[in-house]
Amino acid sequence: MYKDTVTDVFFDLDHTLWDFEKNSALTFKKILVEHEIDIPLERFLEVYVPANFAFWKLYREEKITKTELRYQRLKTVFDTLEYGISDATIDSLSEKYINHLSSFNHLFPHATDILDYLRPNYKLHIITNGFQEIQEKKLRKSGIHGYFDQIIDSEMAGVKKPNPIIFEMALDKAKTKATNSLMIGDSLEADILGAQASGLGALHFCTLGEDSHEHCPIINDLREIKNYL
Repeated sequence: MYKDTVTDVFFDLDHTLWDFEKNSALTFKKILVEHEIDIPLERFLEVYVPANFAFWKLYREEKITKTELRYQRLKTVFDTLEYGISDATIDSLSEKYINHLSSFNHLFPHATDILDYLRPNYKLHIITNGFQEIQEKKLRKSGIHGYFDQIIDSEMAGVKKPNPIIFEMALDKAKTKATNSLMIGDSLEADILGAQASGLGALHFCTLGEDSHEHCPIINDLREIKNYL
């Protein structure tokens, strides 16, 4: 479908190549024990995962700051679970979470295989809304940093996906055109619709059983990229 036109492939990182939910769960397993917080991990994550998605949406929409995101997503969990905790402990947990998150580096199945498959024929890049200080560590510690020519993050661009500015910056840095570019990511709003609004093609990598749509092809396994490239 894209083989005849695409020269550059842009990947999202979290939830697309880097298994955010698995690595995040392992991080919380470690830091909740260290802080002697008596909440079962499964119960904590049951509340945290949707709260994190909600606050990331607000952050993406420029409605909260990075500091507010990091604090409020945890405060919401403890309030919901009616667990008494000080702001100082929440701040400590937030800092420890950021420090330890990149210590766990599980990738999605077949991530390295598909990068090996693509690299000889395409230039590969990253466009991520993640925090600059963490994303570099994730890429290096998981062993995939070397696959990518350009790594563009939202702090570098000053805006977040789906803002067209970050896609324009990525195309400029990659020295390519939107018509020759493909975005692969998990977020319909940020990755798919954002990329398409800037003229890029898109593949939607669905990992959480999202509803089907007609915006672009949907894949559930990274190996399916071979059907399009």
